[in-house]
Amino acid sequence: MSFLPKPKLHHPKLPTNALGFTRRDYEGAISTLCAGCGHDSISAAIIQACWELDVAPHRVAKMSGIGCSSKTPDYFLGASHGFNSVHGRMPSVLTGANLANRDLIYLGVSGDGDSASIGFGQFGHSIRRGVNMAYIVENNGVYGLTKGQFSATSDKGSKAKKGAINSDEAIDLVGIALQLGATYVARSFSGDKEQLVGLIKGALLHPGAAFIDCLSPCVAFNNHEGSTKSYDYVREHNEAVNRLDVMLSRAALTANYAPGTVQEVTQHDGTTLRLRKIHTDYDASDRVAAMHYLHEHKARGEIVTGLLYVEPDADDMHHNLGTVALPLNRLGDADLVPGAQALEAVNASLR
Repeated sequence: MSFLPKPKLHHPKLPTNALGFTRRDYEGAISTLCAGCGHDSISAAIIQACWELDVAPHRVAKMSGIGCSSKTPDYFLGASHGFNSVHGRMPSVLTGANLANRDLIYLGVSGDGDSASIGFGQFGHSIRRGVNMAYIVENNGVYGLTKGQFSATSDKGSKAKKGAINSDEAIDLVGIALQLGATYVARSFSGDKEQLVGLIKGALLHPGAAFIDCLSPCVAFNNHEGSTKSYDYVREHNEAVNRLDVMLSRAALTANYAPGTVQEVTQHDGTTLRLRKIHTDYDASDRVAAMHYLHEHKARGEIVTGLLYVEPDADDMHHNLGTVALPLNRLGDADLVPGAQALEAVNASLR
């Protein structure tokens, strides 16, 4: 199926950032996802964040794997570098690109199937190595491309669209990221653009492994009563969506609520998500306290959103490995072949 491209003509009075770009200059192709999909809201937040940060699009390298979420890089930053890898292998591709050229801003976009199942090991190693990146998981708790099976982040006891109950414990990617040493950890909701844009801006500016778990309800297969990833159990329960291949257009769901409060968001099918935004006096510099906070509120049936942990003086993989500052493609023969004396010094250090 082919789609007409977005018009290239812009209104002459569109506001521009410090680089002279309009917000439209950070867009990509027309989305082919279901109308109302939370992933499109995340793409819009990435566009807004990059525009507000005055990021030159050609300085961004966007990476993805396989899945609905991994299609989204085509829908934003059309003038940036991009690479769509195989299922679950985005983190290693991003790590290799980062080692070769640290001058780019690395944005990894993945899904719960891509990062918590086949790519779980790759996710963990990229986090523990401190790769300088903004890693966003668009988490809907379901395999949307293959018609709604549970993913590894589906909560135990949640119900699938066809009625099956999940008996497996869920993988909490935020908890894993905290445990493995991520220096910027956050969780958000695709319907809370105000919060999400700020978190993405912080992740892009952070000099280390930045991870955002963004709950992004699937309007086709995981937005029903009994789902814990619906527009309502990030508020609490959803009603099954009709089994249709064509999704009717729906208005985007939004949430605007004060720190320290809980808000229930009614989804398209009448189910509800229950969101708690962290308090303004929350200490985001204590990793262990953040883990405790997450478990405490999970026991209450609450999904905590916001910046959960940040390490202000974070180091990244290049600092830890002592790599050269120049991108590898700029190194000459003198740098790459330093001679016998340098080799002898390396060998002596290992004796």
